[in-house]
Amino acid sequence: MAVRKFKPTTPGQRHKVIGVFKGTITATTPEKSLTVGKRSTGGRNSSGHLSTRYRGGGHKRKLRLIDFKRTNDGVPATVKSIEYDPNRSARIALLYYQDGSKAYIIAPNGLEVGQTVMSGADVAPEVGNTLPLSAIPVGTLIHCIELRPGQGASMARSAGTFAQLTSREGDYAIIKLPSGETRKVLLTCRATVGVVGNSDHALEQSGKAGRSRWLGRRPHNRGVVMNPVDHPMGGGEGRQSGGHPRSRTGLYAKGLKTRSPKKHSSKYIIERRKK
Repeated sequence: MAVRKFKPTTPGQRHKVIGVFKGTITATTPEKSLTVGKRSTGGRNSSGHLSTRYRGGGHKRKLRLIDFKRTNDGVPATVKSIEYDPNRSARIALLYYQDGSKAYIIAPNGLEVGQTVMSGADVAPEVGNTLPLSAIPVGTLIHCIELRPGQGASMARSAGTFAQLTSREGDYAIIKLPSGETRKVLLTCRATVGVVGNSDHALEQSGKAGRSRWLGRRPHNRGVVMNPVDHPMGGGEGRQSGGHPRSRTGLYAKGLKTRSPKKHSSKYIIERRKK
């Protein structure tokens, strides 16, 4: 995977850096049976009221149905294509199973068209295969990790991310997550071997405000330019520092811990994430 820079023939292209599709994407149209329409909310809830600001517009998208559970155990699947997904930073891979079914998965680094992948407890720990944490060798780089057995992958799913299985203790595996957090996860939870592909996504730069509008992100108003009735940091004669940084509802915006100290899952966290 590589990135493409542009000659500064226009202001929008001066700082524009985008990913290269040629050589990495092998199909331009998604599998119709695994695609559904995605309705744009524009930040409105079911009552029509604006509940999330600065959203709206953007290009029309279609949802690809990703198989995060990988429960088709023991059935070999062939990678048919590597595709672009507008709903996530990672690339996705289309699998054709020998039993006739099809599925999309998050494409790990090194996955190629024609490669065979499988899932299950008796599968070899190779790139693209999904296994329980009890069957993955210690030290292996993994992604798409379940937090609870059968729930489906919820951790390390974005482009270029990975976690590492560091050790095992009783019924739990000790995993170091991309955030730097070290936590316990049940050995019966599943994970996929390898690193999520499209790692150069972090090098991309939009180059202009219009690309944010294509993604459905509208201009964001700063609190210090609002009136006191609208934001705690608003108002003042001339430009003010704004006081202590805080949210619209008055919570401190920098350094305030919002996680509940009585949260049940805290006992599974061995080391907090690094700031």
